[in-house]
Amino acid sequence: MDMREAIVPKSDQLNADDLIAGPMTVKVTGVSIKGGQEQPVAISFEGDNGKPYKACKSMCRVLVHAWGADSSKYVGRSMTLYCDPKVKWAGMEVGGIRISHMSHIPETLTMALTATRGNKKPYTVKPLAVKEMQDWESAINAVETADELAAVWSSMPADAKKKFERVKDARKAALAPPAGAGI
Repeated sequence: MDMREAIVPKSDQLNADDLIAGPMTVKVTGVSIKGGQEQPVAISFEGDNGKPYKACKSMCRVLVHAWGADSSKYVGRSMTLYCDPKVKWAGMEVGGIRISHMSHIPETLTMALTATRGNKKPYTVKPLAVKEMQDWESAINAVETADELAAVWSSMPADAKKKFERVKDARKAALAPPAGAGI
């Protein structure tokens, strides 16, 4: 049994504690910005279960430096988030979410970020190599036999299988011989 389920904090956002078991790479599905809040930027991602990543100001600066100011262009891009236990709040090390890798950057980026008032430190983000999403619907519809369909289906990741199950079932039905054929 996976112990990570037992330590998930109750919250409306992704927390550093959610990343204690290790970093996670997320694919952005949307960004909302609501001014006048402590954490105005909420980044939705595939599989977030309604718990978006609410980036702190420093990580927002990283996002703008790497991907630009137009947050609508972030959709479809990926980044790796991790728990940095050294992040301080009110003078105590409480941990926080940081970005280690980002897609759509040509090379390693290093920028100066505020560590404490009047003190900046270099922060580095590395390029994230992301497999381009295969056009699974076209791949499924291109098969001509049940064996080819089975081979395509077995090569698909679990999240794609969930998304394209109806397409697979429709193609399987189309490949099946008509009832009573060959008798």
